[in-house]
Order: sequence, then structure tokens, then C-alpha cells
Amino acid sequence: MFCFFSLLLFLLWLKTYFVQLTHFDLGIENTIQQFLLFLNPLGSSLLFLGFAFLVKGRKKFVLLLVINALMSSLLYANVLYYRFFNDFITVPNLAQTQNLGDVRSSITTLLTPWDVFLFADVAILLFAFVFKCKSIEIKEFTTRRVLALFLVALSISGVNLAIAETDRPQLLTRGFDRNYIVKYLGMYNYQIYDAVQSTRASTQRVFADSDSLTEALRFTRSNYAEPNPDYFGVGKGLNVIYVHLESIQNFLIHYELHGEEVTPFLNSLTEEEHTLYFNNFFHQTAQGKTADAEFMIANSLYGLPQGAAFTTKGLNTYHAAPAILGQQQGYTSAVFHGNKGSFWNRNEIYKSLGYDHFYDASYYDMAPEDLADYGLMDKPFFEQSIPYIESLPQPFYLNFITVTHHFPFTLNEEEATLAPHTTGSKTVNNYFQTARYADEALEQFFSYLKEAGYYDNSIIIMYGDHYGISNNHNRAMKHVIGKEVTPFESAGLQRTPLFIRVPGIEGGLIEEYAGQIDLLPTLLHLLGIDTKEFVHFGTDLLSDQHDDLIPFRNGDFVSSTITMADSKFYDSQTGMLLEEHQLEEALKLQEEVEQRLDLSDTIVNGDLLRFYTPKNFIPVDRSQYSYLRGNTEEEVDVELLDYPSLQ
Repeated sequence: MFCFFSLLLFLLWLKTYFVQLTHFDLGIENTIQQFLLFLNPLGSSLLFLGFAFLVKGRKKFVLLLVINALMSSLLYANVLYYRFFNDFITVPNLAQTQNLGDVRSSITTLLTPWDVFLFADVAILLFAFVFKCKSIEIKEFTTRRVLALFLVALSISGVNLAIAETDRPQLLTRGFDRNYIVKYLGMYNYQIYDAVQSTRASTQRVFADSDSLTEALRFTRSNYAEPNPDYFGVGKGLNVIYVHLESIQNFLIHYELHGEEVTPFLNSLTEEEHTLYFNNFFHQTAQGKTADAEFMIANSLYGLPQGAAFTTKGLNTYHAAPAILGQQQGYTSAVFHGNKGSFWNRNEIYKSLGYDHFYDASYYDMAPEDLADYGLMDKPFFEQSIPYIESLPQPFYLNFITVTHHFPFTLNEEEATLAPHTTGSKTVNNYFQTARYADEALEQFFSYLKEAGYYDNSIIIMYGDHYGISNNHNRAMKHVIGKEVTPFESAGLQRTPLFIRVPGIEGGLIEEYAGQIDLLPTLLHLLGIDTKEFVHFGTDLLSDQHDDLIPFRNGDFVSSTITMADSKFYDSQTGMLLEEHQLEEALKLQEEVEQRLDLSDTIVNGDLLRFYTPKNFIPVDRSQYSYLRGNTEEEVDVELLDYPSLQ
């Protein structure tokens, strides 16, 4: 029995170490970190496998095999998740399993033939159990020995943590970055840490009261940026049209491939007379990706560090853009998305945000030939949205969520108008083809807006929601940007384009550093609504008082002067590491980033906005909203109108 247990423990330990070393980019920098990476699977493996000794007889073998299989499956699930998101699974992710059906095709692209070897030990041990079980001597462990086993396991993990704290002080109390937790404590200890953090977050609402909001109110009011008088109210009464540019990163703007512009239409907007183009605009999403972007743009609150507020906090009280504009300026609000309404829990949280209409897949003709991996392709999506747009009273606030340019960036050959890149990575190569398709779809949509008379009667905002190419493809990205993707360059690649077109204003390039958190106060000021009474963590990016500190969810940040990436500080203009005597300001910015993220998390986890109602705002009544087709006042016949085409 002891030999069987030892073999199982040894194989699980080595397998976990091998996976952590080769499948995750953990940034091992010294011998201490290398030693901890080797040590950390031992304590947790011994702890979990030790539970098998709490049962008697041959059930021990069965339980050992079950625990080993479960731990191997958890390890492999994180391998797949990391290949896609460059991140690790959290407990709130498990609440998003309703999305699995929609991402099935993406998952298959992540599988490799070599993955089967990650379960080789499970097969070997199962074989040994089936054919050698009868010859294995069963010797019961005394209670003292079982306790000793658990004590050894906890001691190993304790030593692990103590050494980790010497190399990375306050590892657990400042654990914004899951990468560090896995690097220092290992995959299985990380999962324990994550479960504790998730439980703690989920109980915050129970113990929250109005006093919990005081500090956040104090901070957001002191951080308020006075609107720029040249822009305040210039868009009052105009329609608002948001276009969500799925996975579009800013390096695509003016990028040429095979002698052609990849995004010629977006490029043209950088010189459009009434369009502001921001080339230092950063996404700030975490595990929620698209949902995080929507959440920030609607609320000017940060997404959560684990999971997505869209799925775990859908019933919260919010002071969101659709409700504000509907109540204060009579806007009709709607979201258009060619996927099912339950994806990211949109059909529920949109009620809390105050959206009047949600046109999901049930409103569209989802012909198989028109489908991408995540829903209706962009060209038929915009085309089929036209009847719904024209049925809505003006002024309206519309949000279009596109999907074609989404990982794994697959496109039928007949739809592709640009040859793929030649980086050696299929994902990166295909990225440019779907970006071209998305650009063409936008041009067609803009042609419609002009012909229908909306173009010069609307504020049009287009933003990239998150990166499309993760750090897993840095080697291929070297061929794209022409240099090594260092931590500093990786932070720079989190730039996504932002275009704001307002009829009558003078357009041009704006190099102000800004993030998705800033869009709501910017829009409200353009419409003539002062944001001082609202709890916003962003600031008007057209204001002279705009705060250009942009936190990322892992605790890193960028600003016009200092960038923090992978826990190192850089000069934002030169990319050079800061020297010791230059760190005082950087450390102050780091503290401020942690404060902002913590205050926002306190609000969202505690549902604190239920205790505060801004002036001239009425809390949203979720019961007043239903997005089921047939519950609207009038049905809209979907017919193919004369829609501009490039084909």
C-alpha cells in the first residue's frame, strides 16, 4: 500500500512540476523561485491524497485513484484555460459554465496530441490497481500516522509559504496577480487560495452597510475631473452609438501586410474631420474579457479580479449609462448581439443596467453559413439589425457587440480578402484576416448610417474590448511588431483603438493616456450631464483634470510617465527600467492603483450602490424589463433592406 501511494504521489508531483514549468509563463527569475516551483506541488499533493487514508480497506485505492484523476483534470483544465486566456481558472469561472456550448469550437483548437501524456500516470496507476490489487497488502494506518501525514503536508506548504514571503513579501495580502500565486505556491495551493478569496467576496454583501460606501464616495469625489467647457454638452440630444470592436488591438491601425492596409476603414477614421482618435487607450479587462469591457463602459466601475461581474453580480444595483440617459434625457436604450442572451448572463444583468431592449440571437436569422464561432458574423449582424434600429424612437443609446474577430479567428476562404500573416503561428496569422473582415463590416455599417441620416445626428464611439493575441504568442508577435515582446512591450500591446465621433467638433489625434474606465464620464459630459454625484472611478478624458493613471486588474498599471509591468517599473516614454532613486513616485502610484481596485471591488462585491442614490436618479426596477421576443410592444419584421455591400 505504501509503495502504491508513494508511486502515485511521486508521479503527480513530477507531472505538476513539469506542467507548471513548461505550460505556464510564470516568469521564473532566480534559484529560489525555481526551487519553490519544484517544491510547491509536493505539499498540496500529499495533503489531498492523504484523505484516502480516512477510509478503510481497498476503498483507499479507489479514493486515491479518484483524487489523482480529479487533480489531474483540474491541472489540465488550467492548461487549456491558460492557452486561451493566459490566466488561471477561478471559482467564479465555474458559474460561467453556461458559456461552454458557445466556446466549444475554440476549445478544440487548444487541444494537442501531446496532452494525452498528462493523463499517462492515471492510466498506469489504474492498470496497476486493476491487475495487481489482490496482491497488494492492505495495512491500515493508525490515526496517529494519518495525522502525522497531514502534519508533514502542512509543514511542507508552510515552509513553501515562508520562503515565498522572503522573495515576495505580502504575497497573499497583495495577491492581485494569480501568476505570482501559482509561481510561488503552486497550482493546487492557488486553487485553495482562490476558493477562500471567492468565499470572502461572496459574503461581503451580507455584512455590508451604508458606512462601507463612505471611503469610496470620498475617493471618487476627490478624483472628479471638471468637464472641459469646449466639449461639455456639445452632443446634447444626439443619438449615441457604441460599436464594440472585438479583439481589435491598436497595432492594427495603419499596419500593412503584403503591401495592403489591414484595416483601411479604421485607418481613414484617424483623419476624419469630426473624429477624435486616441492612440494611448488601454483595455482594463480581466477574466471577464468582453463582459468586463461592457461593465466598465456602462458603470465606470472596474471588473472583478475573479470571474465576471456580469455573471456573479447581475442582480446588483447599478447607476449605469442606459438608466441615466433614459431618466435624465429620455433616451431609448438597446443592445444588439448575435449570440444567445444567456451568454455572459446578459439577459439578466442588462435589466439591472436599465437597457430597454436586448436583441439577441432569437431576433436574428442564424443561418449556419452566416455563423462565426461566437454568433452571427458581423456583416449579416449589422444588416439584420437595421429594422430594429429604425423601430426605436430617438434619441437612442445603442450598443453593438461584434463577434467575427474573436479567437480562434477562423474565416471561410470565400470571406477572406487578405492573405494570412506568415509568423509561424496559425492564431496570429489568421488574426489579420478576421480583422480585415471586421473592418469591411464597419465600413458597410457606416455607409448605412450615412444613408439613413443617423451619421450626422449621432455620437459614435468605437472601442477595442480586449487583446486578441495573448502573451502565449509572443514569439510570433515579434515578427509582427519587429521586436521582442518584453514585459514593457506587452503592457503597450494592451492598447486598443478608441474613436469618438461628435458632429461639429474638430477631430484629430489625442495622445492622452486613457482606459475603458474613463468612457462613461466622458460620454455624460459630452451630453451635458455632470457626473459629480455619481460613483465613477474613471475621469473625463477630455478634461484638463483627467487622471491618466490606468490600473490593470493584476495590479500593474500604465501612465504617461511610469509603467508597471510584471512588478517592474519602467519609464513610459523610453521603456527603460527605473533606477532605485526614481522609485518613490512609482511606489505611490502602485499604492493608488491598489486602493482604486480595492474600493471598486468593495462596491461591487458588497452591492453598495443600493445604499446610495445620486441626485435626479431613480434606482432601476428590474421587474420592468423583459427581452423575450414577443414581449415588445410591436413586432418588427426582419427583411433584407438595401444594405451597402463591398461584395
